[in-house]
Amino acid sequence: MNQADLLKELRIDRSQREEHRAGPPRWLWPLLGALIVLLLLAVGAWYVLNQKAITVQTAVAVSPSSNPGAGAVLQATGYVTARRQATVSAQITGTLTEVLIEEGDRVQKGQVLARLDDSAYKASLMASQAQAAAAHALVNQLQAQAAQNERDAVRLESLVGRGLVSKQDAEQARTQVNSIRAQLISQQRQAKSADAQVTVAEVNFDYTVVRAPFSGVITTKDAQVGEIISPLSAGGGFTRTGVGTIVDMDSLEVDVDVNEAYIGRVKANMPAEAVLDAYPDWKIPAHVIAIVPAADRGKATVKVRVALENKDGRIVPDMGVRVSFLEQAVNAPAAAVPKGVLVPATAIAQRDGRSVVFVLAGDKAQQRAVTPAAQNYGDMRLLPDQVQAGDTVVISPPDDLKDGMRAAVAAKAQD
Repeated sequence: MNQADLLKELRIDRSQREEHRAGPPRWLWPLLGALIVLLLLAVGAWYVLNQKAITVQTAVAVSPSSNPGAGAVLQATGYVTARRQATVSAQITGTLTEVLIEEGDRVQKGQVLARLDDSAYKASLMASQAQAAAAHALVNQLQAQAAQNERDAVRLESLVGRGLVSKQDAEQARTQVNSIRAQLISQQRQAKSADAQVTVAEVNFDYTVVRAPFSGVITTKDAQVGEIISPLSAGGGFTRTGVGTIVDMDSLEVDVDVNEAYIGRVKANMPAEAVLDAYPDWKIPAHVIAIVPAADRGKATVKVRVALENKDGRIVPDMGVRVSFLEQAVNAPAAAVPKGVLVPATAIAQRDGRSVVFVLAGDKAQQRAVTPAAQNYGDMRLLPDQVQAGDTVVISPPDDLKDGMRAAVAAKAQD
C-alpha cells in the first residue's frame, strides 16, 4: 500500500464526525422534560399535603384523682331547672300604672308586683255598691209596709166578729198582706243579686293588683309602665302577656339526659355528684330523685331528675352541669386512686388492629399505641401508660389522620 492509500485510511469521514458531534438522539429530550415535570409535581404534592393541617377536636387527659367523675358508674350532662316557676300576669286586660319589680329582686308570697289602671273597675264597683244599697233600702221599706199591713189585717179581722166592718174589707186587707210579702221576697232576692254584683266588681277591682303567687326571685321583667297587659296574646305584639317571671330557688334541681343504653345503671335515690360548668372545682352532693318513664326517640335518651343537696345563690336556672352517678356516697371511704390517666372514650381509635390515641405535640399529631383498662369511668377510659396527665388528645380522630401529620384545633362555637 502506498503512502496515498495510508493517508486515505486515516482520514475521518465527514458524516461520521457530524453524527458524533450531534450528541444524544432528539427523541430523548421530551422524555427527560416529562420526567422532570412529574418529579416537580410529586415534590409539590408532598409539600402541600405535609403543610395542610387537619382540623380536630381535643381534650385534656386528667388524673383519676382530679377527675370529678372518678369512681362514677356513669356520667351525663344536663341543665339546672326550676320545678316551680311562673310568668306572672294579670287576669284582666289593662294598662300598667306601676311596675314594682326588677330582675334579681326577692319577693314574698302575696307581695304587690304591679298595678293596672283601676278607674273603670273602681267606678263599676261603686255603681254596684250603690245598686246593692238601694236594693237593701227597698227591702227595709217593704218589710215595714208588710208589718203594717199585717197589723191592719189583724185589726179588721177582729172587727168583723163584732160586725163593725164587712168581711170583704178584712179579706182585702189579708190579700194586701200576702201581696206585700211576695214583693218583699222578690226584693230580697234582688238585693242578693246586687250583693253578688258587688262581689264580682270587687274581684275585678282586685285583679288590677298583680301579686306574687309564691316566694322567689324575679328572673325577668317583661313589661313597663304604660304598656297594655293581657292574659291572652293579642294586638299583634303590642300587648304584653306577663309582667315578669318568678322562680322559687328552693325548687332547683338538675335534669340530665342519660343514654338509654346505660339507663339500667341509674337507680332511684342513687348518690351522685354535680359539677357546674361555671364552677368546675365545686362538687355538689346530689342524689337521684326519679327516672322519668319516657324516652326521647330522636336522641335515644331518658331524662333523669337529680336533687341538689346543697342550695346556693350561685346556682341559677339553665346552668350547664355534669352529673356523676356514684356507686357510693361522696362521704364514704374512697377507693385507691388507679394508676394512669382518664381520656374520653372517643379519643381511642383503631389503627391496624391496635388501640391508639393521637397526642398533640405542638402542631404535630403523635400516634401512641395504648391498652385501655377494663374498668370504665362513665364516658371516660383509663389508660395506665403511654399518656401523661395534661397531654392534649384528639377526640374522634379522622380516618386520614396519620402519625406525624399537622393538626389544628377547631375553634369552639361561641354561645
